[in-house]
Amino acid sequence: MRYDLLKILIVDDNHHMRVLLSEILKAIGVRHIFEASDGAQGLQLMKNQLIDIIMTDLSMQPLDGIDFVRLLRRSPDSPNQMCPVIMITGHATIARVQEARNAGVNEFLAKPLNARGVIERISQVVEHPRPFVKTADYFGPDRRRRADPAFKGPYRREGDDAQRKAAIHEV
Repeated sequence: MRYDLLKILIVDDNHHMRVLLSEILKAIGVRHIFEASDGAQGLQLMKNQLIDIIMTDLSMQPLDGIDFVRLLRRSPDSPNQMCPVIMITGHATIARVQEARNAGVNEFLAKPLNARGVIERISQVVEHPRPFVKTADYFGPDRRRRADPAFKGPYRREGDDAQRKAAIHEV
């Protein structure tokens, strides 16, 4: 992979974390690194600069990573709704991970950071991008990691077909 061609935006309210992540990126060959101390600053920076990948912290003030991703994905004036987002977190509860996933995050990276984890997540979003999905209440990468070849039918989730049948009977 040509890391030297990537333009990566780091969004984190912790200066030391931005420096650490920036140093890891430089060590693997990334030359175009942009930094923002919160989500609002990150969105503003993206209006003036094409970004290939966003790496954002989950817990920030005043605009946290989840709200940042929601604005990126859903705002009509978003600078790049389809930019891959890698969410970085040190305290990933299942509820917060699901909330971030439902906001449109592509990948997660747990703290403490290391070069291997950074490389793996960047490789995932570049070499194996997931298609984007748009529904009434979601826009973002397909949350399904794999296709089930044994599945038969138009719906992918267990219970979807039963809900559809119940809706038809109500009409």
